[in-house]
Amino acid sequence: MIRFSLAVLVMMAFSPSACADDLLDWLQEVAERQPATALSKESALNARLLTLESGESEMYPKVSPDGKHLLVVSGKRNKNALTRRLLENGDPLNVVTDDVRALHSANWHGPEHVTFLSDRGGDPGVWQVAADGHGAVRRLYRLTGEFIEPIVLEEGGLIAVRLLSTSGRRSVKASKLNFSNWNITGNETRLLYISDQGVESSLTAGVNPSLSPDGENIVFSMQTGRSWHLFMMNVDGSNLIQLTNSRSTDVQPTWSPNGKWIAFTSNRGDDGAKSNKENWDVWMIRRDGQHLTRLTFDSARDGAPAIGSNGRVYFHSDRKVDKQSRDVHDVSGSTAGFHIWSVTLPARVE
Repeated sequence: MIRFSLAVLVMMAFSPSACADDLLDWLQEVAERQPATALSKESALNARLLTLESGESEMYPKVSPDGKHLLVVSGKRNKNALTRRLLENGDPLNVVTDDVRALHSANWHGPEHVTFLSDRGGDPGVWQVAADGHGAVRRLYRLTGEFIEPIVLEEGGLIAVRLLSTSGRRSVKASKLNFSNWNITGNETRLLYISDQGVESSLTAGVNPSLSPDGENIVFSMQTGRSWHLFMMNVDGSNLIQLTNSRSTDVQPTWSPNGKWIAFTSNRGDDGAKSNKENWDVWMIRRDGQHLTRLTFDSARDGAPAIGSNGRVYFHSDRKVDKQSRDVHDVSGSTAGFHIWSVTLPARVE
């Protein structure tokens, strides 16, 4: 097997073919010189640590539509808050909200606003606030029941995940921050469309919905037996398509800016190998369910990917932080927990 030096890989990354819109085209061009999997492993070794604060964890990055900022859930001493950070270096800019319901519900709504769930006002609802944390907080929708992960649609209405208790008790609010945000103990999850007038339409079972850049499709995860697979459908629930099919857990999907690719979290093994329940990595698949590609290789838990228009994928991970990284971030205390990392995609995603 031919092994490339780092210098050759860098030259390849900046070649015209590496900037192609389609990931598959570039992978096919390099296939004769180097297997795609080996190239991805080399890229994964160069994962860049973006956020690091002493005694703090940073999770669930979300890239702003203009590609300038990240929403990150930051936690320290059992206190969590939604923060806005610079995408280029991870520096914190401001706290958006410390509402406990925002931990599993915050989304960008344009480049300047953020939506999230809250019980303020006495009832559950979807609220909107400026991303810089200034100004009034406005309620957009009033809800009945327990929900997570709402997506406010541009043309009006929203997609949200309803929690249905399986224990006969009132559903427990998903306020605790954890890695497995697809598995809400004691609850089933259903995707609903809710109109401007509050009329609910049940779409399908599922969780972790992500809206395509053109606003026409939803990709999400659904449990079938002991496995979790990725599915895609139209916003109205029609044209349901299964994208992945393996004895693994495929969750937390997100779209590339061009709408051609979907990144997701999985504990699947390479080449159909049996999944490792505790080893999580970031993978990518084309929207037609073909050309599965592994993006990270680490024994830690990598998850919750977000793809930037700069050709990088951002994710949280509890991988070990080395001394050099601690020195760069000027951190001398504990670095245990999750932080935001990024890797370069095999081809530029625009």
